[in-house]
Amino acid sequence: MATITATPGLGSRTTEGAAIRAADLLRWSLDHKVIGLQYMASSLFFFIVGGTMAMLIRWELLTPALDLMADGTQYNALMTIHGSVMIFLWIIPMMAGFGNYLVPLMLGAKDMAFPWLNAFAFWLIPPAGVLMIAGWLVGPPEAGWTSYPPLSTLFSPDGQTMWAMSLHLLGVSSILGAINFVVTIRNMRPAGMTIWKMPLFVWAVLATAIIQVLATPFLTGGLTLLILDRTAGTSFFDPGSGGDVLLWQNVFWFYSHPAVYIMILPGFGMVSEVLAVHARKPVFGYRAIGLSSMSIALVGFTVWAHHMFTSLQPALRIPFMITSMIIAVPTGIKIFSWLGTIWGGKIRFTAAMLFALGFITLFVFGGIGGIFLAAVPVDIHLHDTYFVVGHFHFVLFGGSVFLIFAGIYHWFPKMTGRRMNERLGQLHFVTTYIGTFFTFVPQHIAGALGLPRRVAMYDPAFTNINTVISLAAFLLGISSLIFMYNILRSLSHGERVGGNPWRGLTLEWATTSPPPPWNFRGDPVPFDDPYGYGSDESGPYLDAVERRFPAPEEAAGA
Repeated sequence: MATITATPGLGSRTTEGAAIRAADLLRWSLDHKVIGLQYMASSLFFFIVGGTMAMLIRWELLTPALDLMADGTQYNALMTIHGSVMIFLWIIPMMAGFGNYLVPLMLGAKDMAFPWLNAFAFWLIPPAGVLMIAGWLVGPPEAGWTSYPPLSTLFSPDGQTMWAMSLHLLGVSSILGAINFVVTIRNMRPAGMTIWKMPLFVWAVLATAIIQVLATPFLTGGLTLLILDRTAGTSFFDPGSGGDVLLWQNVFWFYSHPAVYIMILPGFGMVSEVLAVHARKPVFGYRAIGLSSMSIALVGFTVWAHHMFTSLQPALRIPFMITSMIIAVPTGIKIFSWLGTIWGGKIRFTAAMLFALGFITLFVFGGIGGIFLAAVPVDIHLHDTYFVVGHFHFVLFGGSVFLIFAGIYHWFPKMTGRRMNERLGQLHFVTTYIGTFFTFVPQHIAGALGLPRRVAMYDPAFTNINTVISLAAFLLGISSLIFMYNILRSLSHGERVGGNPWRGLTLEWATTSPPPPWNFRGDPVPFDDPYGYGSDESGPYLDAVERRFPAPEEAAGA
């Protein structure tokens, strides 16, 4: 075990990290912590934008007739931008923000491997977001977030080209960021930190980065062909001129199904950290969780065509059905490992822990829906119904977004030196959980009964169930306002904390809150077992960290 005196930053109480100001987020910076917060702040902005669009969609669907929209085209445009913003400008960049802030700290590194490239990757995102939203000025895209030709090539206005250019920039940003993560994790671990001592969040980020490096170029290539078809008169997706309309589906889903894991794998790493710390238990099956992340990254490239069962040749359906079911196995390994981690633990029901536990229940529900859709006969029956909408949102909102909330509540003290309000956090959890359940479970029921997705006008027989869905969705909107208020209030009035308020064993807790510009003083020496809670060695280690980095009030009275 590392000696206490060798742990970074433990030699002085006066090492204080300077809080990052709001103005710093608007400047070019090479500090990975500033860049991480820039990712997070911009993602939260687009979460508000995309969430507002979701509220408008559910308002429109309160009744079977058109209420807000002049016609179905406006509804299609709203749905297209909503889906694109939530996926490409909210969840994926937010996960990258956590990675940028935490990976160097968890590795005991001073910064990312390529700081300038790191900053450049972020600064591609704001113009990409502006480009996507500005499409409304020239005629918004109307082909859905999947943008299948010929809808996206022949029938959608100029905003569709701007949509494709926006995703092009976001794809380049994603690739550059992923390369940086791979090199950082490979080359910048401290002496004594083997791959089997890396925090599970770092494992998850590494698996995610591998997916991004291998899969994102396919989306970038497909977008290039789409832009050329729209602007240069080519016919890559026009069967009448020798093209293939299914080419886009294959290229798009070869990226976009692995992209589901880009949106969830970092969260899997976060929940492993949160559960162990707040249950005061060693992680059950550490190696199984780490290797299952790599398994998901590998098998994720073999399942893309299950999105195409209705257009795929029958002989090809069976192999993709099998791989789509197999990929549930490594995810199941994680679920059982997390349950083993909390079993018998001294659970503290903090807001972070509540969202982590809520994620497990909702994600299992969403995952079971995925097993149904992996079966060819069931998928063909339910394709293009609200069952798919409910499943997709259960996985992304009940999965990725719940994990983002858990991560923010858990690491907010490290990033700001202040703790978020727990009562507001618990209220946020209750309203979010209820809103999520009653928004997306009825969508499964409506889809099984035949309610088609992507339509603004529907059979009046579905009015009551759509009313329930919309009211629950409005509760989700209210819960998000509670969350944003909690963040803003806590930035100025949150309880001041020391370097390790949760008494964690990973290296990000062995420095001040917030960390100093170069993270640590000296060369960090990691604790032998980053999840060794309850071991004979962990108690003295944690006590020493707490003494050296007390809360400011405690330090003043010392």
